[in-house]
Amino acid sequence: AISEGETIYVIDPDKCTECVGQFESSKCVEICPVDCCIPDPDHQETREQLLEKWKQLHPGETPTVT
Repeated sequence: AISEGETIYVIDPDKCTECVGQFESSKCVEICPVDCCIPDPDHQETREQLLEKWKQLHPGETPTVT
């Protein structure tokens, strides 16, 4: 979901699940040394929507955190 851009890292909203389904909290937010991982107001999703996206990205797998 995260790739390196020319000068910044870019998060693909079509692949980012905010770690729902995998972890209790967003890992990018936890490890970013400059607190730059902030929610995009143009791509707000509910926990249920994020979990559904996780299931689509990981077919046949069971989420470890729901």
